[in-house]
Amino acid sequence: MTNQIQDNSYGYFDDNNKEYVITTPKTPYPWINYLGDTDYFSLLSNTGGGYSFYKDAKFRRLTRYRYNNVPVDTGGKYFYIKDGEEAWSPSWKPLKTDLDEYECRHGMGYTRIRGQKNSISSSVLFFVPQGEQLEVQQMTLTNHGDTTKTIKVFSFVEWCLWNAEDDMTNFQRNFSTGQVEVKDSVIYHKTEYRERRDHFAFYAVNAPIQGFDTSRDEFLGDYNGFEAPQVVSNGQPNNSIAHGWSPIGSHYIEVTLEPGETKDYVFTLGYVEMPQDDKWEAPAVINKTKALAAIARFDTVDKVQTAFNSLNQYWEELLSKFIVDSDDERLNRGVNIWNQYQNMVTFNMSRSASFFESGIGRGMGFRDSNQDLIGFVHLVPDRARQRILDIAATQFEDGSAYHQYQPLTKRGNAAVGGNFNDDPMWLVQSVTVYVKETGDFSILDEQVPYDNDETKSTSLFEHLTRSFNFITRNLGEHGLPLIGRADWNDCLNLNCFSTDPNESFQTTENKEGGRAESVMIAGQFVLFGNDYVELCKQLDKKEEASRAQMYIDSMVGSIKENAWDGEWFLRAYDAFGKKVGTHEAKESKIFIESQGFCTMAGIGLEEGLVDKSLNSVNEHLSCDFGIVLNYPAFTEYRIEYGEISTYPQGYKENGGIFCHNNPWIMIGETVRGNGDLAFEYYTKIAPAYQDDKVKLHKTEPYVYAQMIAGKEAATPGQAKNSWLTGTAAWNYVAITQSILGIKPHYNGLQIDPCIPKVWQGYAVKRVYRGVTYNIQINNPKNVSKGIASITVDGKSVEGNILPLFDQGSSHEVIVTMG
Repeated sequence: MTNQIQDNSYGYFDDNNKEYVITTPKTPYPWINYLGDTDYFSLLSNTGGGYSFYKDAKFRRLTRYRYNNVPVDTGGKYFYIKDGEEAWSPSWKPLKTDLDEYECRHGMGYTRIRGQKNSISSSVLFFVPQGEQLEVQQMTLTNHGDTTKTIKVFSFVEWCLWNAEDDMTNFQRNFSTGQVEVKDSVIYHKTEYRERRDHFAFYAVNAPIQGFDTSRDEFLGDYNGFEAPQVVSNGQPNNSIAHGWSPIGSHYIEVTLEPGETKDYVFTLGYVEMPQDDKWEAPAVINKTKALAAIARFDTVDKVQTAFNSLNQYWEELLSKFIVDSDDERLNRGVNIWNQYQNMVTFNMSRSASFFESGIGRGMGFRDSNQDLIGFVHLVPDRARQRILDIAATQFEDGSAYHQYQPLTKRGNAAVGGNFNDDPMWLVQSVTVYVKETGDFSILDEQVPYDNDETKSTSLFEHLTRSFNFITRNLGEHGLPLIGRADWNDCLNLNCFSTDPNESFQTTENKEGGRAESVMIAGQFVLFGNDYVELCKQLDKKEEASRAQMYIDSMVGSIKENAWDGEWFLRAYDAFGKKVGTHEAKESKIFIESQGFCTMAGIGLEEGLVDKSLNSVNEHLSCDFGIVLNYPAFTEYRIEYGEISTYPQGYKENGGIFCHNNPWIMIGETVRGNGDLAFEYYTKIAPAYQDDKVKLHKTEPYVYAQMIAGKEAATPGQAKNSWLTGTAAWNYVAITQSILGIKPHYNGLQIDPCIPKVWQGYAVKRVYRGVTYNIQINNPKNVSKGIASITVDGKSVEGNILPLFDQGSSHEVIVTMG
C-alpha cells in the first residue's frame, strides 16, 4: 500500500502506520480518536479536547466536558509551555498561539500530537495500555536550537464529579464537595470517597514537580478561561488545594534543555477502586497502594514503549483477520483499517459517548449493540459472546426488551423503557451471526435471566424463540407487525400524537392500543426469521423450524398482499390504518427502510418486486452523497407521524442520508446481482472515497458519520454525528460479505461475490475459526455474480462453502467467477 495519500488540505492517510495525519489544528470540526477498548476510555480531539471515563460515561466520568461548548472541544487534556514571556500549547489549543510546526497522528488506539515553537518541540503520545485502568501521556521535549533553554511546563485536567449528569446540574451541592490530596508528584481526586464511593482518580508524573494546582479558580484566575490561565501568565503555580468549587489536576515542572537535548516525562491519568474495608491508610488519607502500583508500571520511557508496542501488536493481530488486496487502495484502506477500527469503537460505545452524544442519556442500545456486534464479532469473539448474554438479560419474558441499558450496571434503563417493536429480532440476528462466525453452539444453552432477574432464566435459545414469538403475537389488521413506539426509525412515531413540546416523541404513546403497523419490521422478521429457521435446522429442531417457517411464509404473503405499492414497498400503516410511504401521498412517498429489508430478504424476487423496489430507490432516493431516507421530505409537522416531520427538509430522518440504512440497499442490490450499483452506493458514503468532500463533510474523513444532509437540505453533503453509528458495522458486512462475498456459514466460509463487472479480481486473507484462508478471486468473464469453480489447495470443491480445517492451518483458495 502507498505510505502517504494526500487527500485534502487538512491531512492525509498514512496506511503503513495505520494513521490519519492531521497537518493543521484548524480542521472544519474537531477530529477525534478513541483510546481504550475494554474498561477505561478516553476521547481526544486533534487539539487536546475530550474526556475520560471508566466503563460508564455517565456514572464514572473522570474528567469534565461541557456539551454544546464554544468551540465544541473546549476542555480536555492540556499542556501549557512557558518559554520566556511566550506561552503555547503543543495541541495549539487552548492558548491558540501560532505554532511553527503542528501535527496530530490518530492511530489504532493512540494519538500523538506534536507542536513546535521557537526551536522547542513537544510531542505527546496518548494511549490506554492493554488491560489498564489509566491512560498514558508521554511528553517528549526537544531543544532544536543552539542555546540552552529553560521552560516551564503546566499540565491540566479538570475533574468531573463522577456522575456526569449530576456534575452539570447539581451546582448547589457540587460546589461544596470537591476534595483532593497531593503527595509527591501525584494529584488524587477523592470527591465523595469518604462516603458511598469506593473509587478515586489520580493524575501523576514520573518526575519531581516544582509545584501544582488543584483549584480551577486559582489556576485560571478571575474571569479567565482555559485560553488565559493566570498561573501560566505568572509563570508560577499557587500550590492550591481545592475545597469544593471545581477541582483540577495541574503539575508544574521546570525543564532545562541543552542544545539538541531531549527529555521525556510520563503523565498517567487513572482510576482506582478499593475494597470498602481497605479505603484508608489513615483518617481522611486515602489508601494509595493500588494507585502507586499502577503508576509504577509506567514510570519509565522503556515501560511505556513496551506497553505501546503491545498495543500496536494487538491491533496488528486484530486487523490481520480480514485483509483485502485489490487494485483500489481506498477500498483496501477502508476495509482493512478504518472500518474495522470504527467497528471496535461502536461496539464499545454503542451510542453513548462522543461529541454528539452526551454519555449521560442513551447508555447501550438493545438494537444498537446487537447491530454493532455483527461488524465486531470476528475481531474478539469472546467479548461478542459476553455482550450477547448481557443484552439478552435485558429482555422481558414476552420477548420484548428494554430499549437501552447502562454499561456499568448492565440493567435496563427504566426511564426509557421498551415497546420498540423491532428490538426483539435484532437479538436473533446477532446470535446467529455469532454462531456462524465461531461455531460456538454452546452459547445457546447458556441460562440467561429476563430483566436481570436470575429467578426467571431460560436458555439463550429460548430467548430467541420468545423474540420470534413476540412478533407473531403482535400483528395488526394487515397481518403486519405492530410498530409500538417506533421501529428502527425512532423518529417515526405513529402512536404518539404529541402537541406538548415537553413530551418525548419516542417514549410517549398518546394513542393507546395503536393500530400502526411496520413494513420494515415485517421485512426484518422474514430476513432474520430465515436465520432462526436455519439455526433450528442446525440444532435438529425440525418441528420448531417448520412452525417458524409457517409464520415467515404467512408474513411474506401479508407483505405481498398489503405492503406492495406498485413500484415499491410501503413503509407502514398509521394509527388510522392509512398507508405510509405510498405514491398516493403528497410528501414522503417512498422510504428506504422497507425497501432495504424487503429486498435483503428477497421478498418477491421472482415476481420482480425486488427489481422494482431497488429501481425506485435509485430513481427517487439516490443522490450524489448517498441514499436519502425518504422523499419528498416533509415540509410541515404531521402529528400522526411524529418526530420525523419536525426536522427541516433534508436533515436527519426527514430526507437526510441516514447512512446506517444505505448498506441495506447495497445488500439488496447484491441479492438481485447488481454488483455495479451495490459498489457505487458503497463509494458514495465510504470515508476513504470522500477525498474531494472533506471540507463540506466537516466531520472526520476516516470514519462514517450517522447523517449526511440530503439533496433537499440547505447544505447537501454536510455530515453530523460521526463515529457512533450502526453504519460502521452494516457497511463492513455489506462490503466484506455481500460485495466481496466472504460470508461465514454454519458449516464453513461461503463464497458468493457480487462485484462491479470491470473488476478483474482481488485477494482476501480471512482468518476463520482459527484457520487462515488465502482466497484469490478471479473474474475472467467480467461478471458481477456467479461462480464457475472453487479449488482449495488444488482440489476442487463442490458448491460454494469452503470446508473447515484444523486450527492453525493455512489454505490456498482459488475462486473463478463465471
